[in-house]
Amino acid sequence: MAEDKGKRDSVGMSMKGGQTNNGFVQNEDILETDPEPGSPEDGPQHNAVDTFGPAGPEWKDVRPYAGMPKEVLFRFSRQARYRVPREVLFWLTVASVLVLIAATIAIIAVSPKCLDWWQAGPMYRIYPRSFKDSDKDGNGDLKGIQDKLDYLTTLNIKTVWITSFYKSSLKDFRHGIEDFREIDPIFGTMKNFENLVAAIHDKGLKLIIDFIPNHTSDKHAWFQWSRNRTGKYTDYYIWHDCTRENGKTIPPNNWLSVYGNSSWHFDEVRNQCYFHQFMKEQPDLNFRNPDVQEEIKEIIQFWLSKGVDGFSFDAVQFLLEAKHLRDEAQVNKTQIPDTVTHYSELYHDFTTTQVGMHDIVRSFRQTMDQYSREPGRYRFMGTEAHGENIAKTMMYYGLPFIQEADFPFNSYFGKLDMPSGNSVFEVITSWMENMPEEKWPNWMTGGPDNDRLTSRLGKQYVNIMNMLVFTLPGTPITYYGEEIGMRNILATNLNETYDVDTLLSKSPMQWDNSSNAGFSEGNHTWLPTSSDYHTVNVDVQKTQPRSALKLYQELSLLHANELLLSRGWFCYLRNDNHFVVYTRELDGTDRVFLMVLNFGELSVLNLKEMISDIPTRVRIRLSTNSAYKGREVDTHAITLDKGEGLILEYNTRNLLHHQTAFQDRCFVTNRACYSSVLNILYSLC
Repeated sequence: MAEDKGKRDSVGMSMKGGQTNNGFVQNEDILETDPEPGSPEDGPQHNAVDTFGPAGPEWKDVRPYAGMPKEVLFRFSRQARYRVPREVLFWLTVASVLVLIAATIAIIAVSPKCLDWWQAGPMYRIYPRSFKDSDKDGNGDLKGIQDKLDYLTTLNIKTVWITSFYKSSLKDFRHGIEDFREIDPIFGTMKNFENLVAAIHDKGLKLIIDFIPNHTSDKHAWFQWSRNRTGKYTDYYIWHDCTRENGKTIPPNNWLSVYGNSSWHFDEVRNQCYFHQFMKEQPDLNFRNPDVQEEIKEIIQFWLSKGVDGFSFDAVQFLLEAKHLRDEAQVNKTQIPDTVTHYSELYHDFTTTQVGMHDIVRSFRQTMDQYSREPGRYRFMGTEAHGENIAKTMMYYGLPFIQEADFPFNSYFGKLDMPSGNSVFEVITSWMENMPEEKWPNWMTGGPDNDRLTSRLGKQYVNIMNMLVFTLPGTPITYYGEEIGMRNILATNLNETYDVDTLLSKSPMQWDNSSNAGFSEGNHTWLPTSSDYHTVNVDVQKTQPRSALKLYQELSLLHANELLLSRGWFCYLRNDNHFVVYTRELDGTDRVFLMVLNFGELSVLNLKEMISDIPTRVRIRLSTNSAYKGREVDTHAITLDKGEGLILEYNTRNLLHHQTAFQDRCFVTNRACYSSVLNILYSLC
């Protein structure tokens, strides 16, 4: 008993003094032991709180100590000086979490939609037969494109656009498709295509391809079955009875082919005429047949499953024709009907843009949307509708709540053949003023169906046109070779029998000054290289600080890094026969880019007359003449030569799109404002 009493006195002294604590020894002193039967301890159990509870006079002087039993700990934890800080910290944590959640929701709510991949950078259009030959047969191929992907990355390209490579007789060089699921052997194999897709994606790039759904080759299996009236294929094409007199076909009406003469051709196997909008070797599919629409849907799905990121649907305005087959009206009503043979001599009211055509295009969009559900794998859709007026072109954007194309391709710059400030201004404003709200523009200076920029306008306009498309709002699109200023080849000694006018802009890419311009190591090429390839080629220009290629790379880099160019407002200030002047500005920042482009003769421009608060001296951010880069110019008198352009940079808080005088001259796509404090974009501005 004396030993037990000593232990209790030790515990009592420790709790009373509260000054000294030797770890967990005290806890060992009060470990519970099994009492002897019949002993005083063999009764109702009392915990430490009972022993040293509030009733005990010594409790008031007890302080917390290490190793105290949980009963004692609970007694302390109920005291206000411990409970209140704990509750304050708890509710502060809860409040902080709620604030973070609310801030995240608010940022998401006010943030503008992120630019998608097809908006974030330029597209580069490749005619595969002319880009790079990898097997020495004189024809460019898919493996050649893969070999040159590193070059495309130096251009800051985001999207590779490859024109038609399907198995084809190469009539019209793109459109006579024999099998939509096969690669033409001239370009390689399906394995080559799959390798190319993987390599493009490994570089962080995207791939879109051409698709011409309107017609096939007359060698296509569908047409062979249709002309023999085989099962469901009987009505896969547009057939109609026509008469034959003395070996001459009398067509059902006066409809004309794009290439001239009747668009009806007699087939001796079926003993009927079939309809073709283009060449007689390219019969039109019957899109009023649901089976045809299902076939096209499956072809789209086939290529999407191969990893393709989007399509350019070509010639879509021709998908439907009027069922009544009435004659189309003549442009010149006094012309003798039998002499009407050229496509431009008729109004094509019954053979283009028929009711229901846009429903078919939207069905393409719906098919592609099924493959766009995976994050980061949005599938792009563009349409080409050559010859349409601006109002009809804008219809391909779709309706406010029904999406169609992401954008119809804008080829209007490719039709300019007389450069002037007024003509360039008209192309810009006609698109921006007619484009539906919240849609995205695009600009291209050339393509396989147009003369090259250098041949149309002159080599002095190569740099200024590249500067134009990279500083306008929207996606710039470059046809291969335009970045170095390639020109048309001369129409001599061509080995092809097709219309030479379509070949002149398809000459082999000029890589260096070796044989065949580095395009092929073979003994011949399918088309001759341009005679200027010794000086106009990639290898030469990448070492020249003032070359077209160097400026192109600087423009694409500026476009990629500047919010002013990807998100900002576009405000035009002046246009005349010489100059096009416009700004790019963004709410939330006081920096402004001012573009001054001269499409006329040597002229002097006074910017102070246009913008009263512009600084007297402004810095040149980029110039078509690299010697001026980084210099300052006097805004009272800027002298520019023909084909010269400047990107000027200055600071102001008085942005033009806020000024009443300029509000009807300003446009914005995907509007956003910049917060320099938070370094974020937001849409509520």
